[in-house]
Amino acid sequence: MNWETVIGLEVHVQLATKTKIFSAASTAFGATPNSQACAIDLAMPGTLPVLNKQAVNYAIMFGLAIDAEICQESVFERKNYFYPDLPKGYQTTQLEKPIVGPGSVTIQLADGTEKSIRIHHAHLEEDAGKSTHEGDLPYGMSGVDLNRAGTPLIEIVSEPDMRSAEEAIAFAKKLHSIVTSINICDGEMSQGSMRFDVNVSVRPDGSSTLGTRTETKNLNSFKFMEEAIEREVERQIDLIEDGGTVAQETRLYNGDTKVAKSMRSKEEANDYRYFPCPDLLPVLVSDEAIDELRRSLPELPDARQKRFVSEYALSDYDSATIASDSNMSAFFETVVGDSNHAKLAANWVMGELSGSLNNAGLGFTESPVSAQQLAGMVARIADNSISGKMAKQVFEAMWLGEGTADEIIDAKGLKQVSDSGALEKIVVDVLAANAVMVEDFINSEESKRKKKLGGFMGQIMKASKGQANPQQVNQILLQKLNELL
Repeated sequence: MNWETVIGLEVHVQLATKTKIFSAASTAFGATPNSQACAIDLAMPGTLPVLNKQAVNYAIMFGLAIDAEICQESVFERKNYFYPDLPKGYQTTQLEKPIVGPGSVTIQLADGTEKSIRIHHAHLEEDAGKSTHEGDLPYGMSGVDLNRAGTPLIEIVSEPDMRSAEEAIAFAKKLHSIVTSINICDGEMSQGSMRFDVNVSVRPDGSSTLGTRTETKNLNSFKFMEEAIEREVERQIDLIEDGGTVAQETRLYNGDTKVAKSMRSKEEANDYRYFPCPDLLPVLVSDEAIDELRRSLPELPDARQKRFVSEYALSDYDSATIASDSNMSAFFETVVGDSNHAKLAANWVMGELSGSLNNAGLGFTESPVSAQQLAGMVARIADNSISGKMAKQVFEAMWLGEGTADEIIDAKGLKQVSDSGALEKIVVDVLAANAVMVEDFINSEESKRKKKLGGFMGQIMKASKGQANPQQVNQILLQKLNELL
């Protein structure tokens, strides 16, 4: 039997406010455990929450960015459940009247096709704390860090419109691109700034009835999410084909060990005993406030991609790759500056620089090579001062903090030889020293001569200590060899 995969996502986005959603406690990452949880975050008797206006604005900005319905009256409710890192015994969230209603996000797949993924809604809520576990049971230790308790989130809930891990990853990356482009989230998934809950079910091809779904929670990497989906799809199909049934449950996936396991049976909404929060009034948003936030929106990824194609003549692929990351986009545009070297700049930003940053676990804002430094190196490649091979040496030296491109080129003697007279002498000397190779070239069939040029080029580059301009050398070499035919 052939099976169809059905996927929906719930995405928790940590909003980039300086303080929590209902208190003035800091949201800074990396503080000493339990140093940023105040009495309001712990719901101590006599405390009352005060809504963070910036969190509301950020949620509305997201809704505007996906052209969603903005609910001008939204209500906070209490979601009741017990967990060690939830000191209140409930989570303040939104259910019946969320702040963002239906919208959609368009994704592009590897084959160039586009698909619209519907957003059911996005709601504001507070985060819980974090449990940590050390050692093996029964003698292991567990701790609770409440610094995250009360951190503002929006939870984005999609419709079950995705049919493969590829589509789910494309959707997740598009959301990441949007929230970082409008500056409502820093996008640092390793720090928990974006976390994905993946709902997966399978059904026979052609069926319109949804299968029983499972939810894999708290995935904080695109790679782990892809692995978790593929393994869960395979597990469900094997289970059904062996005569079993899929249980509706919450699951966990460990990306380091590649192990998935059941966590608990999946609750329904009525299990949480939702009721309106008695301490918070409904949130009312005026038309004027929405219009003002709409005018404040920065350039969105899709618009940026189109601009890069028209303004810099980049390919659809290059422009989409760079435009998807607002920090990469800003870096790229600084490298290009007033020059006409956009394609060359794009190649280095997407290639050598991105690879080095990924290997070092750094973002573009943390790059050891500044945009101005890379621009200086790109200019030297463009004016033939250095070759592509030399440029890699220059880049490595800049990465290590050895100076600007010009300083490194001078210090290491990397300037490319482009003087035609000097290059012609090198070519003539190499041909004279390799009479057997020359004779073999002359006696070869015309169709095979091109392949034999590499041997001469290697000898010429060796003689010039790698500093000869390859394009000029190739022209001179062909001219001299053709004179011998």
